[in-house]
Amino acid sequence: MAYWMKGRKKVYLYFIISAGVVYAALLLILYYAESTDSSSTIRTFGDAVWYSIVTMTTVGYGDIVPVTPLGHSVGIVFLFLATGIMVTLLGAVISFVASELMPLYILGFQRRRNWYYFADYGEESNVLAADICREDPDAVIIYGEKRDEHSEAPDYPCLFLNTSLPRIVARKENIGSKCRVFLMRENDIGVNSRANDLYRLPVEVYARTTNGHDKLSGNINFFHSYDCYARQYWKSRPLCQEEKMIVLIGFGNYGRSILERAILTNVISADQCVQYHIFGDAREFLALHYRLGEIFSLNQASDTRDSLIFHNEFGGDRREILEKADRIIICDDDVQTGWNIFWNLNQFFMIRGRIDLRNNRKAPGVSYFGTNEDIYTLRNIMRTELNRAAIAINDIFRRPVSYPTLDWNELDDFHRQSKIVAADHLNMKVRILLDDETITELSPSVAEQAYQKYCETRSIEAVKESYRRLDYMRWLRFYIFYNWSYGPAHDESKRQHPMLCGYERLMPEQKMERDAAWELLGQISKELRNERSTFFNI
Repeated sequence: MAYWMKGRKKVYLYFIISAGVVYAALLLILYYAESTDSSSTIRTFGDAVWYSIVTMTTVGYGDIVPVTPLGHSVGIVFLFLATGIMVTLLGAVISFVASELMPLYILGFQRRRNWYYFADYGEESNVLAADICREDPDAVIIYGEKRDEHSEAPDYPCLFLNTSLPRIVARKENIGSKCRVFLMRENDIGVNSRANDLYRLPVEVYARTTNGHDKLSGNINFFHSYDCYARQYWKSRPLCQEEKMIVLIGFGNYGRSILERAILTNVISADQCVQYHIFGDAREFLALHYRLGEIFSLNQASDTRDSLIFHNEFGGDRREILEKADRIIICDDDVQTGWNIFWNLNQFFMIRGRIDLRNNRKAPGVSYFGTNEDIYTLRNIMRTELNRAAIAINDIFRRPVSYPTLDWNELDDFHRQSKIVAADHLNMKVRILLDDETITELSPSVAEQAYQKYCETRSIEAVKESYRRLDYMRWLRFYIFYNWSYGPAHDESKRQHPMLCGYERLMPEQKMERDAAWELLGQISKELRNERSTFFNI
C-alpha cells in the first residue's frame, strides 16, 4: 500500500513538471512571435503571461491580443487549455466535497474537541453516539464508513469517513484528549480490519465482547454487553424477600449472564431457599461451574438452601411451575422469540407473578428491560457507572496499607469481579438495613443512612452474627462459582482458601473479617459524592 502511494505521488509530480514545461514553452513562443511585429501589443514576456492568464480564466479583457499567425495559434491553445482547466478545477472541487478530504479538512479545525470514532454505523453505535452527544457537548462523532443512502440520517452532527483510522488520528496531532474508538460488533477486535494495530495508536479503544477479560493491552478495553444487561437487571429489579420461585426462559448469552449475577448477588437472608427454574440447555454452564452443587441444590427443590433446577425445553407440561412462579424472566437471545413466549404465557396460562421481558426497544404497557438506550451509554461502555462503587471499594482498601497495592486498572479479572460483586451486593445490604425494598440506587445519602442503621444494631450480638453470616454466604458463592475449594492456606494457583469450610467452622477472627463489607457503607458515601466531576477526564 505504501509503495503504491509513493508511485502515485511520483506520477502527480511528473505531470505537474510536464505541464509547467509546456506552459513555459508556449509563453516563450508567444513572446518571440509577437515582439517582432510592430503592431503587436504583446511587447514583453510579462505581457505574454498576462494574456495567458486572462485567456485561460475566460475573463478576456481585450487589452492585449496577438496579431501574428503564430500568436493566434498559441492563443487557440490557451483557449483549449482554459476549458480543460475549468473542467479540472470543477472536478477537483466536486471530488474534494464528495470524498473524505472535506471531512478530514473539517476535522483539522476541531482538534481540541473530544473525538469519538465508531468503526461501523449500526443500531448500537447510533444509540451510544446519541448518548455521547447528550453527555458531552464538546463531542465530535466520526463513523469509519461511507454514508448509507438507504438509512435514516442521525439526529446529531457526525462525519462519515471511509478512510484509515491512523489517517484520522494523525489529524488530531495529539492535541486535546485522546480519540476514543468503539468497536460495537460482538468480538469485533479479532475480525474487523479497522482494529489492526490499534494498540500502536494514541487512542482509547472500547470493544464489545461476549467473553474474555476487561483489558487486552494498555489502551484496549472490553465491554461485556450481556454482563451489563444482567447487572442492570438485578440492580433495577433486585430479589425481594417474598419471592421464592424465579423462572428464567431462554438460556443463551442473556440467560446465562442473568443467572450468573443472581448466583453472585441475590443473597438477602442467611437461611433463604429460592428456587431458580431455568429453561434451556445448561450442559456447558454446569461443566464450567462444576462446584455449584456444594452450595446449591441442583435439579431438586430444597427447603434449606437455594435450588438451581434446569429444564431442557420450555413447554406446556411445565404449567405448574409457570403458574406458581413469583417472577418470570424472558431473556431469549432472539427478541421475536421472547415476544412469542410472552404472548403465549399471557394468553394460555394463569400467571400470578410478574413477567419481565428482555426487549431492545421501549415497549409501553410491558415490564421490559435491557433496551439499547439503557445499556449502550457512555457510562456503561467506559465502565464508570456500573463499576463506580467497585472502584471506590478498591481505593478504600488500598489506603490504610503501607505496602504497594494494585489500582483498579492493574487488577486481573478475578480480583476485579471480587470487588464488583461486593459493590453490587451493597444495594442488598442497604435494603436489608433500612428495611426498604424500593431502594434500587446506591446514592451517597442512602449509603450514609444505612451505615448509621448498621452502627445502631451491630452491638446486638445476634444481629451482628446475622450480618456476618449473610456476607459470608455472598463471599462463599463467589469463590465456589469460580471453582475454588478448601485448602489449609490461601493459594491462588491451586484455587484454595482456608475459609471455604462453612461458617460454623470459622475462627472468631475469620468471622470478624466479614464486618469490613458492612463498614464499607460508611466510607463509600464520601467516595460516591466526588466521582462524577472527573468523568470526561478519565
